[in-house]
Amino acid sequence: MEFEKIRAIICEQLDLNEDDVAIDSLLEDLGADSLDLVDIVMGIEDEFGMEVPDDAIEKFSTVGDIVDFVEEV
Repeated sequence: MEFEKIRAIICEQLDLNEDDVAIDSLLEDLGADSLDLVDIVMGIEDEFGMEVPDDAIEKFSTVGDIVDFVEEV
């Protein structure tokens, strides 16, 4: 369930189709730069009502990394 919500946020931010984003997709390969990642994280914080610390953001390289973080919080 978290994956679908996170995928929707990523697709909206990067103007992608859901078919373009898999759990193992590298954010860099999806075209996300550092500013995009900040916007994605802000969307995740709003959607899930949480705060994502800067040190966690630095570890996000795949969509799965973000999903794992959200599921662990």
